[in-house]
Amino acid sequence: MKIGIIGATGKAGQAIYREAEKRNHDVTAIVRSSEKARELFGDNVKMIKKDVFTLNQADLSGFDYIVDAFASPKAYEHLDLAGKLIRMFRENEETTLFFILGAASLNDDNGKRYLDTILANYADQPWIATPLQQAHEYDYLQWIDNVKWTAISPQETFNVGPATGYVMGEESIMKNSEGKSTVTTGNVAKAVVDEIESPTHLNKRFTVVDQ
Repeated sequence: MKIGIIGATGKAGQAIYREAEKRNHDVTAIVRSSEKARELFGDNVKMIKKDVFTLNQADLSGFDYIVDAFASPKAYEHLDLAGKLIRMFRENEETTLFFILGAASLNDDNGKRYLDTILANYADQPWIATPLQQAHEYDYLQWIDNVKWTAISPQETFNVGPATGYVMGEESIMKNSEGKSTVTTGNVAKAVVDEIESPTHLNKRFTVVDQ
């Protein structure tokens, strides 16, 4: 598979890049900093160095998957980028967009959106804009039916760590064997590349939790 990873030097992007490369896929890091990409992945890393909002059709043509692992301090840019990618790939049958979302759009144990709990407890916190915008991003994706897309949400706690094994879910917060809603970057990366290799969630979102 030919895979482009937007935000390959970020927390999720690094893990996905390494997992895909380990499985001998043709991986391109789409990044703002070529220096950081070389530091992380070596001097031979294949990359596109561009601001994401200047990417054009030619830059992203020929990929089987474009993974959006973009992170920005400007929360609204998550939705802006999703809209840009959707416009670029309307009625494109060759490329699937793979979005890395947050946990806020998952449902809690009571069947309510976890975002409601976050807003109730942390509405005055500056970081609240990111889970709010990523929940809007998922809402937007559900309206899209003429673009091939897939999305994954991590759990409440998303830590840097190795792939140790995961359990898959669909729309709800999950707990591991210790009763914690947590997942590592390694397990998310493994789930992403597993889905790329054997797609089962076209135009759907899924989630994973550590075993």
